[in-house]
Amino acid sequence: MKTAVVILNWNGLQHLQHYLPRVVNTTPAADIVVADNGSTDGSVRWLREAMPQLQLILLDKNYGFAEGYNRALKQLQGYDVFVLLNSDIEPAEGWLQPLLAQLAQNEDVAVVVPKILDDKCREKFEYAGAAGGFIDILGYPFCRGRILSEVESDKGQYDTPCDVMWGSGAAFCCRAEVFAALGGFAAEFFAHQEEIDLCWRVWLSGRRVVVEPRSKVYHLGGATLSADSPFKTMLNHRNNLAMLYRCAPTAQRLLVAVVRPALDFAAFLLYALQGKRQSAKAVWQAWRDFLRWHRRLSAERKQIRRNVKREAPVYYGSIVLRYLLGRKIFPKLDERRETRDERNI
Repeated sequence: MKTAVVILNWNGLQHLQHYLPRVVNTTPAADIVVADNGSTDGSVRWLREAMPQLQLILLDKNYGFAEGYNRALKQLQGYDVFVLLNSDIEPAEGWLQPLLAQLAQNEDVAVVVPKILDDKCREKFEYAGAAGGFIDILGYPFCRGRILSEVESDKGQYDTPCDVMWGSGAAFCCRAEVFAALGGFAAEFFAHQEEIDLCWRVWLSGRRVVVEPRSKVYHLGGATLSADSPFKTMLNHRNNLAMLYRCAPTAQRLLVAVVRPALDFAAFLLYALQGKRQSAKAVWQAWRDFLRWHRRLSAERKQIRRNVKREAPVYYGSIVLRYLLGRKIFPKLDERRETRDERNI
């Protein structure tokens, strides 16, 4: 399968200098492409001088993660597989082959992701992706290896390939034809949770998302927006609401419509009481944008849910409640695994 490993860069010169040589050395069987999102830090000059063998796509401004990748991938023709890779990822030796093998051996698998470990503490999983992700009934994401703030050490407990609801966009391997057929990422999201939204639509189209732990990468994380960034808070709240409205089955969407306003208002109050005025404002801005998008989201929902082949494997419980009850690691969430269609492969 002809494969392009595509790295989206925005003012990430230091990360390119540190991580890109390792990507090149561990990825002999694919074309490596850097798509630059209007950087102003000298990234393009360095790439032309230090890595002239790589293909370079220049975008005229910062379109964010979602639309940046949409525009870049449209310029790449003739590929069977796209592997999206953050600029702060170091792949382990032989990382790509297991991902491509999953696609070759399973025609209904559209997305496959590696096990993602923390580059700063390599025995631990990385917060944003770990060993594959799910969402709960209220839309809160979690991972095999990370529940809320509880991040596990990697002891081989998740080394079996299996279906997951979503995989992290930090290292995201997708069939090119499926990415195009589903319209790519939701451009209006800009960044954050666009990969969950796409994976949800992959499931609804009758295809599968799989984690392949034989493939392993190390992710620095927080390279663009820090964890306490109010802008990141806004994006996560807004995009999560939009994703649920677009993709969720009716019963789940109605439950979210009743419960989430109260939970998000509680988050608003908590930020305010902590003196984090910008974060509190971010929650308000998220709801403002979501309500402004309502008419368009309704039209998108009709299109997305028109020909559902199967529902995504959502966790039909609350990870917040389970966490408060002391179930802070994935195997302890529920012995029955309240997910649809989760299975080893």
